[in-house]
Amino acid sequence: MIQVRALDHLVLTVADVSRTCEFYRTVLGMEVVTFGAGRTALRYGQQKINLHPAVRPFAPHARVPQAGSADLCFLIAPPLEAAVAHLQALAIAIEQGPVARTGATGPLVSIYIRDPDGNLLELSVPGDRRLGARA
Repeated sequence: MIQVRALDHLVLTVADVSRTCEFYRTVLGMEVVTFGAGRTALRYGQQKINLHPAVRPFAPHARVPQAGSADLCFLIAPPLEAAVAHLQALAIAIEQGPVARTGATGPLVSIYIRDPDGNLLELSVPGDRRLGARA
């Protein structure tokens, strides 16, 4: 049997690589990196997100690569209120939250935004079921 240890990277298919890079760099503080033969990725912590242009995705790729079809959850540094203030200062709409959610290792408090392609981004901090209480 195969035992998965961790997620190394994932791939987002995007309509505009430059616009996506600017959003993730400005809004979420990710580092834009170039690798291979001019490919682009977003790096954060020990992970990265490779970006594939929708008009010309790199092979191999998903059977039906499509911009705006992802739903991702990022754990962010608390306090959540600081993230909300940052998003408001950038005029980024919060679609929902703060709301209680359950993550891979326990309770979360989350807010939801969208990136330029419409991907749903959940931004979360550890927290118990009472909104505002932090682990």
